[in-house]
This record gives sequence, C-alpha cells and structure tokens, in this order.
Amino acid sequence: MNGFTSRWIYRLPGGDASAGPVRAADARLVDRVLAARGIDPAAPDAAAFLDPRLNHLHDPSLIPGVDRAAARLLEALRAGETIAIYGDYDVDGITATAILYHMMLALEPGAAGRIMTYVPHRLEEGYGLNAEAMGELAGRGAKVIVSVDCGVTAFAPAQRARAEGVDLIITDHHNPPMEGEGLPDAYAVVHPRAPGSAYPFADLCGAGVACKLAWRMATMHERSAKLTPALRALLVDLLAFAALGTIADVVPLVGENRVIARFGLVRVGDSPFGGLRALVEASRLDGGRIDAMDVGFRIAPRLNAAGRMGHAKDAVELFTTASDERAAQIARELTVQNDERRRVEKRIFDQACEMAEAAGMTGPDRRAVVLAHDDWHPGVVGIVCSKVVERYSRPAILMQRKEGLCSGSGRSIEGFNLHAGLTACGPMLERFGGHDMAAGLHLVEAKLHAFTEAFTAHANSLIREEMLCPLVKIDCDAALEELTPQAVRDLDLLEPFGRDNPRVVLAVRGVRLIERKTFGMGARHLSVALRAADSRGGSGGWANGGGVVRAIAWNRADLVPRLAPGSLLDVAVRPALSHYGGRTTVEPQIEDIRLHEEE
Repeated sequence: MNGFTSRWIYRLPGGDASAGPVRAADARLVDRVLAARGIDPAAPDAAAFLDPRLNHLHDPSLIPGVDRAAARLLEALRAGETIAIYGDYDVDGITATAILYHMMLALEPGAAGRIMTYVPHRLEEGYGLNAEAMGELAGRGAKVIVSVDCGVTAFAPAQRARAEGVDLIITDHHNPPMEGEGLPDAYAVVHPRAPGSAYPFADLCGAGVACKLAWRMATMHERSAKLTPALRALLVDLLAFAALGTIADVVPLVGENRVIARFGLVRVGDSPFGGLRALVEASRLDGGRIDAMDVGFRIAPRLNAAGRMGHAKDAVELFTTASDERAAQIARELTVQNDERRRVEKRIFDQACEMAEAAGMTGPDRRAVVLAHDDWHPGVVGIVCSKVVERYSRPAILMQRKEGLCSGSGRSIEGFNLHAGLTACGPMLERFGGHDMAAGLHLVEAKLHAFTEAFTAHANSLIREEMLCPLVKIDCDAALEELTPQAVRDLDLLEPFGRDNPRVVLAVRGVRLIERKTFGMGARHLSVALRAADSRGGSGGWANGGGVVRAIAWNRADLVPRLAPGSLLDVAVRPALSHYGGRTTVEPQIEDIRLHEEE
C-alpha cells in the first residue's frame, strides 16, 4: 500500500515483508513489535534482547587466532620490543587502535614509548595494509605489527612484513578471501569468520574484534578468567570506543553488538579518557544521555572528518594522548574539519542534483544516477551518494574525474545489488569492490559514457517502477489510545537502534484529523492533531489531554493542501515523547500519511 510519499510494507519474522501486519490485540505493544522482528516475546531471547548483560558476551578464545596473537603481544611487551598498531582512517579503525593502545599501556605502563600507531592517508595510501608501510614501520624498529579493521586480504604486505623480520598480526572483520585462496602469511590472523571458525557471532566490527583481543590479553596476563577490578573496569571503559566503532560501521545491532553498544554508550558520556570527553564536549553532548543517533550524527562525523579532510592520525592522537589540553585542541580542530566537510558535501550534493536532473537521470526512463566531476572531493563523494539515493530513490555512483581517470563510490536501494551491477559492467572498469548496497570503483575517463549507459541499462532491467518509491517499513498496527508515555518508554527498551534493529514504526489507522498547521523557520514543518475516529474527545486517561495526539512531520509542510480537517487518515509514525513545561506527552514523528480506506 502507498502513502503520500512512500510505499508501506510490514516487517514479519524472518524479514519477509510480503504478508499483512501484526495487528493490535491483547499483547503489549512492545511484545507485538518484538514478534514482528522475529523474536518470540515469551522466549528467553526476548529477555536477553530487552535486557542485555555483559555475561552475554562470548569467550574471546573462541575467535580463531586470538590466543596466539595475545601471547605474542604480551611477549613483546615484556621483552621491551616495539609494537606498531596499524589502523584504518574511519571510526572503526580509529577506535580499534585506541582499544589496543590503552590495554597494552595498562598491562605494561612503561611501554608508552614503544607502542606506535599508524594510520594510512586516505588519499595517498588508500585503505588497508600496504607493503611500503610495512617497510617503514620495520625501519622504525617495530618487531610486531598488529592491524585492526584491515588486512585479511593483504597477501603482499604480509609477505613484506615477513621479509622484514616482523611478526604481523592481522585482526579484521571484513570478508575473508574466497574459499581455497587461503589467508595472508601472517603470524596470526584474528577473524570471527576465518575458515573453520566456530565463533558464535559473525558480525563484530573491527573495534569489536580489537576488544576481544584486548580482553584475551588481559586474561592471559592474569592467568585467570577472573580479572582484577582495575582491568575489569578498563575493559568496560574500552566498550565506549567499541560502541562508537560498532555504531559508525553500521554492523547489525543484534547479538554481541547490542551488548557492546548498550554498555558502551553509557561509558561514552562518562569516560575516563580525556580524548573521548573532549570529543563529547566538542559535539555539544556533555551533560546528557548519549544514544546511537548522537554517535551517528554528532560524534562519528567529527572523527571521520579527520580522514576525509585531513589525516586520521589526528583522531588517533585524540584518543591516545595523555594531555587533556591537547585532546581539547584536537577536538576543536576536528569540529572545524567537519564544518568544512559539510560545506563541501552540500556543494557537491547541489551540483549532483542539478547535473542528474539536467541529464534526465531522475525520471522513470533512467533508473540510475552516474556522474563525474573534476572538482568533487574523493573523501566526501560516498556521503553525497547516500543523499542522492535518498533524494531520488535509485542507485547512484559519483566520481572524481582527474588525469584521465574516474574514481568514486556508489550506493544502492533495497532490492538492487550494486556489486552485481558493477560486475555486469566489469570489462569497462579498472577495479571495483564492495557489496550489494555500497561499492567503490575506478575506470578510465574514456569509458565513462559507455559505462554510464551500460550500468543504467542494467538498472533499468532490474529496478521495477515501485522500487523507485521510498520504503516505510512498519512493525505493526497500533491504536492511537495505545500510544501512552509508558508504552513509548517500553519501546525504548529496544534501543540502541541501528542496522537490523531500526527505530520502531507503527501504523495508526483510521484517525481523525482535528487540525494541521505549519511551524518553524520558513514554516517548513507540519504539525497535526489527531484523535481516534470513535472518540468523543473526553479525557479518557490515555495519550494526551482530551484524547488528542499531536504529531510532527519534519520538512513536510508541502502536505498541508492534501490534509482536510475532519478527514480520516492512516499515519506511519515513530513513537516519541515530548518533555516541555514539566509535562511529558506523546508526540510521534510522522514517516508518512495516507487517506484512510476501509479494508
């Protein structure tokens, strides 16, 4: 069924959204939402989901390679050898670096001068381990190099490290090589999905894997699974870094990741690490509760700005410096870089939209956007791609054109496999990589037009017209009178929200529109007052005063002409509370609206 702006589908157990809703019944609203997400409300899994515990985390020794890696790192610390932590330039790699750095320092306090950190430059070196860096770190005295968030396919760098006499430990979470290709020739490869792995949870991020290695180092150091209070407290504090990496890397927020995110978010706002405190303050979040949205929209962009607009080594220094003054300085610099990133991003987005519309790429006959420009920053095009997909509901590829080459990023819509699309056009590309929803690619400029036409033809053949309409995924139906403050608080137990555990969306059907008005700067936003169709307007003791619920639709003032007071509506909403004037009321956020039709 379609709303004014989106296509509505229902979530069902197993992810099948082809059938009807989980309808309002006697069950609590939160229980119906759990059922819609494939979790039996009466099963132990539901209790573990709503109330995750640290003891739900799996034994780190179950991860292939972790014992060998931990033993070698402890040996190096005790022997006075120099260790290099080789990270990545995104939030996951930065936080993973910080986790291992702080654990090593705690286990060997005098080792600060012998623990190096290294992050490749995004534009000059690119992603992952590289052979030149292996040689450089060996030349600086490193006897052990431990990678975080990268390296599982780094065959040549592993050979270089061995040739330099360096023990390379790889920790990663990205897809390992294809079956039969083996793993890099490293001292140890720590990966939850390595061939033959029996680890119970496959979706840790790089910081999550680093946290497991840090945990195993601690237990091996103590020769006991029972840690000293100081080491146990440190591991809990390090979950703050792991939570940032988990949320920013958009791994599924279920299983162990849910435990890491839930406990780590609490520590983000109350961290003993000066760099994290400075970043929270620079993000204007100090003094309040921090949730996954704060990480995604306030904290993570500042960290990523270092790698996109400058060098991610600054973000690593933020999390490893012992100077609060230096941490505050770096946090301010990251904010400046992030502001610049936003300006560049807006300019590229405006140019991309203008170019796409002028080229006819936003109509029904061309179901993909493929663009290149001389002046597009390669560190930002991926973010802009996501915004173009959101604007036009079709896959988008944006590239920088430079010296006869085009390189950039692509993002997709649900139901269209971007990697398969690039594979179909593979002969025209120099190289590419990624997965169904995101990818990177490089091609010779002379082949740009042919690639654009071939990729568009492939998209046209697979993307049905209804797929060009944005999706709203609904958990279940709810009656308006069910939206009480307590019911909304119960739904908050599902936090933190993210991939595979999105914010709750409910369909409230057949409600009467009492009034609608615009508000905000430029009257851009829409506010509606809703009442159950059969309500006489009494207090009723539910929802808000008089049985009326106020709901907000941000940036949707354009809907006003389609909303006649007195009409019956179906609304798709995200339940939320408003705290104003000492009162707490329900104020849902509207995802979409449609005129009610009897079924």
